[in-house]
Amino acid sequence: MISQDESSPAIRFIQKLNRVLGRGVNAVEVFLMVFCVAALAILLIANVFARTFFQSIYFAEEVSTFLVILITFTGLSYGVRRARHIRMGAFLDAMPPAMEKIFIIIISLVSAIIMAIMAWASWEYLQNAIAMGHMTPALRVHRWIFYIIIPVGFCLACIQYLRTIVKNLIEPDPWLSPDQKSEYEDIKGGRE
Repeated sequence: MISQDESSPAIRFIQKLNRVLGRGVNAVEVFLMVFCVAALAILLIANVFARTFFQSIYFAEEVSTFLVILITFTGLSYGVRRARHIRMGAFLDAMPPAMEKIFIIIISLVSAIIMAIMAWASWEYLQNAIAMGHMTPALRVHRWIFYIIIPVGFCLACIQYLRTIVKNLIEPDPWLSPDQKSEYEDIKGGRE
């Protein structure tokens, strides 16, 4: 491929945009996941103490359900960006780099399409939930508020797969994700 110094302004712009987009999404994802895990831990520990010594916190189940949904669908995008999704690493590692890159692009394209379909389906589900107007029993808030993150998470995962495709098209080496270069992990000395 073209070296960084010889690349066109358009490729440099795409690389910079890809990096900035990745950093922004990363900051939001990490903040949300850290906040949600901490809030979930505090809420569940507080509820155990309250249930043991006083009375259970009446909204703990609803809020913890919301936090788990938020962690799951934020983590979906994070997992794709960090190449922590299920993949056939041994199969890809056995390929020459050019073929590996083609397979990564094809897999990322199919995965992006699936994430887009799931985002669309979850958006329709969200619209249906809004139309039904169901309320949660304890907090008395609309149940659809808990479901907003589902299409957002699928959209972010789709964007991460598209970023992987772009990264593989403009970089000389194969990349498993926008942030994870494909490298064979050879363990020297072996394990017993």
